[in-house]
Amino acid sequence: MSEKGKPMKTKATVGIARELFDAEGNLDIPEPGLGLFAEMPGVEYRVFTEQHAEIAPEQVHGCHMVISAASRWTERSLLGNDQLVAVLFTGVGYNHIDVEALTKANVMLCFAPDAVRRPMACTIITFILALAMRLINKDRITRQERWTDQRQYRGEGLTGKTLGSIGVGNIGHEMFLLAKPFGMRHLGCDPHLTQEDVADVDVELVDMDTLLAESDFVSISVPLNERTRHLVGERELNKMKQTAYLISTSRGSVVDEEALIRALHSGRIRGAGLDVFEQEPVNPDNPLLEMDNVVVTPHSLCHTDEYYMRAWRGKLRQAAQIGRGEIPENVVNKEVLEKPELQAKLRRFQPV
Repeated sequence: MSEKGKPMKTKATVGIARELFDAEGNLDIPEPGLGLFAEMPGVEYRVFTEQHAEIAPEQVHGCHMVISAASRWTERSLLGNDQLVAVLFTGVGYNHIDVEALTKANVMLCFAPDAVRRPMACTIITFILALAMRLINKDRITRQERWTDQRQYRGEGLTGKTLGSIGVGNIGHEMFLLAKPFGMRHLGCDPHLTQEDVADVDVELVDMDTLLAESDFVSISVPLNERTRHLVGERELNKMKQTAYLISTSRGSVVDEEALIRALHSGRIRGAGLDVFEQEPVNPDNPLLEMDNVVVTPHSLCHTDEYYMRAWRGKLRQAAQIGRGEIPENVVNKEVLEKPELQAKLRRFQPV
């Protein structure tokens, strides 16, 4: 209670998952990192002392918010944590988080679309250029003193080629923006958009079969859910040009990996750029790792200083908004905002 007998505003406590720190205990974020909390009156933080694949309920005790990345959130994570207001997730693909359980527990899930937009778009463009220019092959033959083998790895120009994206939302739209100077034709498939929505990036919206049949590069920018699991399988791969490349950067299970391996082995498609796999970390015996026409990265090609700093600042901005009793930006489960229980939690942080 205050001196005048009025209830004091609750100080907001933010838990920070251990996965955001390196082995030496340093925050894996560029400076000023934790120093930014000094600019947030009414908000304090504490660091989880242990890292678990699944957030444990005892870690969350006493926290009003938790900043996390790849750690799973389940119904069990929320047990005995009625004080929890929000999970502040540093990415956009939240298939490892039980959103239904959060909503049931009156907890918001806040993600970071602004932080990943440009880095992920750059990731896709990087794969396009690496595949078209045969970058990995030429790097390898140079190191192996096979200078004269360069003729076997002649690259392809992009002018006049067709770039297709399954999903033209946050990341897909930005990818087309970055691709504009290359002089490519742009095709998109997205049931949630109209032609007017993508006019600024010169995208022609078509059905998925048309996109697959006409694109020289097919990129996938959709979330993983029951509707998109194995969205691209044997049928879809068979519709692609034999000279086409597939680029997968969202979640591994959006593509039927076994079907992709068969398509690459048989020469049904020319190659692939993969930042994600159905099993992560990827099995060292995975045939994709041995293929000369596949470029692979460990689900981290977008992990740049720009991404980390934008994600971190975005999470702290959301924490500050909640610390003032406000609804934060970028809430995934918007239905929870109508629940009186959540509204009561937020009122605890509002000025008295």
